Amino acid sequence: MHFSSADTPNNREGVLIERRAHALNRFDDRIPVIYRQPIDLHEDIANWIAGWGGGSLFLTGPIGVGKTHTAWHTCRRWLQAQYAPGEPWQGTPLVKTYRSTALFDALRPDAPGGEGRSLVLELQECDLLFIDDLAAARASTWTQERLFELFDERYINRRPVIITCDVLPNELSEVTGPRVASRLAEMCRNSVVLLEGDDRRTGAAA
Repeated sequence: MHFSSADTPNNREGVLIERRAHALNRFDDRIPVIYRQPIDLHEDIANWIAGWGGGSLFLTGPIGVGKTHTAWHTCRRWLQAQYAPGEPWQGTPLVKTYRSTALFDALRPDAPGGEGRSLVLELQECDLLFIDDLAAARASTWTQERLFELFDERYINRRPVIITCDVLPNELSEVTGPRVASRLAEMCRNSVVLLEGDDRRTGAAA
């Protein structure tokens, strides 16, 4: 965004507030209904958003502790932070979200019309990529190669990912292949957050 000398900080802030509201409303419509209730974020996650400098975030913990719910609202807070008055404007941030099972299906070599290749390019270049429940899917050799293309591009260009998983990054080799697991371990080195608690699906909360 470019401003003339006649523009004032108040004008710029007004534009950013309007664009932020529009972007957040659109993102809110994408959040699955069950995850739309606001949630308090872990202190380490709030610190990651506040001090983000190209690093990625890995949310781990037992089944049912709220990793996916937390990740959706982390994406939202990250998006909101891109419109802060002191941040340089580089266009509307693009956030892509995928369940691992749906992503791996889309990357299959028999995906119609070569969609797998175009999807890799799209996910390489988006501003923030959220992949949910990474260890839940089973990857073929082909899928692991596409994952390497995806994660290597994000790794070398410091584009962040948010991963939810019930294992640690260095335990993902069987799913993603060792090259991707190695890159994820470095990308998330200082931002692996363990969420603890009971399985909320078997208690009073869903």
